Amino acid sequence: MRNFDDLSEREMLALAISNEEEDSRIYADFADGLIENYPASAKVFTEMAAEENEHRRQLIDLFASKFGEHIPLIRRQDIRGYIPQKPVWQVRPLNLDHVRAHAHDMERAAARFYRTAIPRASDASIRKLLGDLAEVEDKHDNRVAVLEAEVLTESARRSEEEGQRRRFILQIIQPGLVGLMDGSVSTLAPVFAAAFATHNPWNAFVVGLAASIGAGISMGFAEALSDDGKLSGRGSPMLRGLVCGLMTTAGGIGHTLPFLIPSFYAATAVAICVVVVELLTISWVQWRFMDVPPVSAAAKVMLGGALVLAAGILIGES
Repeated sequence: MRNFDDLSEREMLALAISNEEEDSRIYADFADGLIENYPASAKVFTEMAAEENEHRRQLIDLFASKFGEHIPLIRRQDIRGYIPQKPVWQVRPLNLDHVRAHAHDMERAAARFYRTAIPRASDASIRKLLGDLAEVEDKHDNRVAVLEAEVLTESARRSEEEGQRRRFILQIIQPGLVGLMDGSVSTLAPVFAAAFATHNPWNAFVVGLAASIGAGISMGFAEALSDDGKLSGRGSPMLRGLVCGLMTTAGGIGHTLPFLIPSFYAATAVAICVVVVELLTISWVQWRFMDVPPVSAAAKVMLGGALVLAAGILIGES
């Protein structure tokens, strides 16, 4: 690796060209990754990629006039002291907030590079271009805001926010809710049947733990294999399966843990209270994200939960 102070003017310009080319390609990757879900924001990064390409062209013209046609390959990773960039542009789907924050970091780093390079240049034309580019990069954060104001109109912003909310519901809330409902309701019968059949809290805990983990694995695989998400827009099947499986397990574990209490009646009373909280949570999620009327959601969930709970108690007592 080389020290920045050891670079000649020729090598420093070559590094600047490489930086601008890499930044342009990163912005183009941002635009490509956002075009499907955030078309207006993607246009902002397309504009930024074009501006970085223009900077690269100016640097190449100056380099050719001073040092000839061959540009040596010098990159950021070849220079000691550069902090490697996290390749957030390779992670799909792109997170819009992470992309914007990364873009601001890139602009600040570019401005810092040019300000550091200016004292190293003795040629007046090189110093002038480096100073101009440093000033441009300093203003780029404001330029991003201007581009967003021009491109991200109020209707476009609302459309992107609504699309983001819809994807969050399809990819996280919906599989999570399915898992929570299955884990909270389907495991009631075996847990309470074991509790009332043996009057031994530990037996109920073991049955509940096994039922919760088994249901979580089953529901996770079922969700992941049900839809690849390409046509439905429901996103990564692995993510949906993970969310569904974890929430299924959590739903069953909630009313299983009270059976660690040695007293059968105390454990049962606490477990029933937990069941009520779980069912109310399911009702709230349905009302908050699925637009289900709260009374209707609560009535349906409570009725289903009560029936399964009663079935478990009756089976255990018989």
